[in-house]
Amino acid sequence: MVSPAELPTAEVRDLPADVALLDVREHDEWAAGHAPAAVHIPLGELPARVNELAGFPENDPVYVICRSGGRSARAAMWLNASGWDAVNVAGGMGAWASEGRHMVSENGTDPEVL
Repeated sequence: MVSPAELPTAEVRDLPADVALLDVREHDEWAAGHAPAAVHIPLGELPARVNELAGFPENDPVYVICRSGGRSARAAMWLNASGWDAVNVAGGMGAWASEGRHMVSENGTDPEVL
């Protein structure tokens, strides 16, 4: 298993526009604001729903994001141990918003990071 010090990590500013992004935040956080093309699987549901990642580009890493980087680091470590190529997004959705990346909400309000 990859140690936390060895976990591949990327800064939001370095992500390509068409990044395969997995958001592991809770449902209320997702509804408040998320990256438009992200796939939502809360961290606690990831082991049971990992097959939903089969649609991600086969030769590209799965970039994992949460609010600040802690949950996504755990998810990326688990994914890497399970044979996926996963990269933690440093700073999470907070960094995403700070970088001015586009966000959408599911609750009819202006998107925000909870």
